[in-house]
Amino acid sequence: MSVRLLLLLVFSLEVFRCELSEEKVGSVISAAKTLVWGPGLEADIVLPARFFYIQAVDNSGKNLTTSPGEKTFEVKMVSPTEQFTRIWIQVLDRRDGSFLVRYRTYATYTDLHIHVLLKAKHVAKSPYILQGRVYHEGCDCPQPSGSVWEKCMRCPESFAQISRDLSLYSSVDPDQNAQEIPKRFGQRQSLCHYTIKENKVYVKTFGEHVGFRIFMDAILLSLTRKVRLPDVEFFVNLGDWPLEKRKTTDKLHPIFSWCGSNNTSDIVMPTYDLTESVLESMGRVSLDMMSVQANTGPPWPEKNATAFWRGRDSRQERLQLVKLSRAHPDFIDAAFTNFFFFKHDESLYGPLVKHVSFFDFFKYKYQINIDGTVAAYRLPYLLAGDSVVLKQDSSYYEHFYNELRPWEHYIPIKANLGDLLEKIKWSRDHDDEARKIALAGQQFARSHLMGDSIFCYYYKLFKEYSRLQITEPKVREGMEFVEQPKDDLFPCSCDRTMAKDEL
Repeated sequence: MSVRLLLLLVFSLEVFRCELSEEKVGSVISAAKTLVWGPGLEADIVLPARFFYIQAVDNSGKNLTTSPGEKTFEVKMVSPTEQFTRIWIQVLDRRDGSFLVRYRTYATYTDLHIHVLLKAKHVAKSPYILQGRVYHEGCDCPQPSGSVWEKCMRCPESFAQISRDLSLYSSVDPDQNAQEIPKRFGQRQSLCHYTIKENKVYVKTFGEHVGFRIFMDAILLSLTRKVRLPDVEFFVNLGDWPLEKRKTTDKLHPIFSWCGSNNTSDIVMPTYDLTESVLESMGRVSLDMMSVQANTGPPWPEKNATAFWRGRDSRQERLQLVKLSRAHPDFIDAAFTNFFFFKHDESLYGPLVKHVSFFDFFKYKYQINIDGTVAAYRLPYLLAGDSVVLKQDSSYYEHFYNELRPWEHYIPIKANLGDLLEKIKWSRDHDDEARKIALAGQQFARSHLMGDSIFCYYYKLFKEYSRLQITEPKVREGMEFVEQPKDDLFPCSCDRTMAKDEL
């Protein structure tokens, strides 16, 4: 090698080293410029698990887009009136330069101080002081004014699905419904008849399989601890399938269900699965909209470019999917973990496989969402991950489906799966576009399906429905009072002035 060429090579390496050094310096996180925000920094927003966000920003003012390390930030919480605080804190690394901090308080505190630290240095406007009483989830202390609560929660003015569902009813008659709905549905279906009166919950059940009542009881008790609900009387369908199949030109009975369909007129609520994941976040559930955000698998370029699915045999198309996977294993990895509805023919569907951790789904770029008995309730969690969802066209829907846009938030596939291979091939050939759709779906889930949004949806639904009532809601014969759970270890005293809200 000539001396001239050697000198040129040394010079080039030195320039490259300097550029790397500048990039490294530029990526040093700035405690002052880093952003901290979210509902968990406000005392009046009471959630089972409160949460807020940290966006790491470097010295040049640029947002980091990759993880600086899961231990980068430390969060501490103290109350000047308490020697010890009983608060569980988790700092979840979303691996995109941002962090989700969630915490669950097990007692009520006054003037809670939240310290967000970077190498022992306060970040942004830390410490954040939540002035006044910071009530915990178990504290029965409702905000007397619904309008004040909505403003504190930053609830949207309306939800399109609620407006759409209730547009079928010019009025509802609780007296008439109390007579007609049990006669029509009570023998063959499992129902709960609820009345909320003076912010207390009463219920009567119909049918044999009423175990799922626990989910509805739980959200109603949690909501009435947070805000005073209007007096309202309604029926909840505890089964999978929506019930009201009459034509909209006929007399309809208002039935609240966790799933809707294009062929029925039920009033749709967030699913029991999503609702419980909100109520039990940092509790008895491990899969929720926050935990998913910290477990999205490897970076996009390192994910397996195969479409993934696991589940049970609750729909014919799922059988087709597994057969398709066996014929095209380079494109699809789909298998059954359980057989219940159909006969298990191993020659057609292969052997049953072990359950896979939901978080391991995100080792794959493409997630197949296919109906079960009704809509597949896993969709919120799939959207929140870091993979693109291939969603089957379906007549079933959850409370948020009408806000999703095909080719923006997910890749649509035909109901009969006839174009599934074609859509996987398209995704492989258009990797940047598929990645963009994955990120848009993820952002939708982060913005629309977190705990604060779920509480807002339920409150708006009950408020708007109550306005349609033309007779007074009543505590009917046979109804039982649903008591708030007691917490003798950490009782709370409510400082709010109790007054009836004008709705």
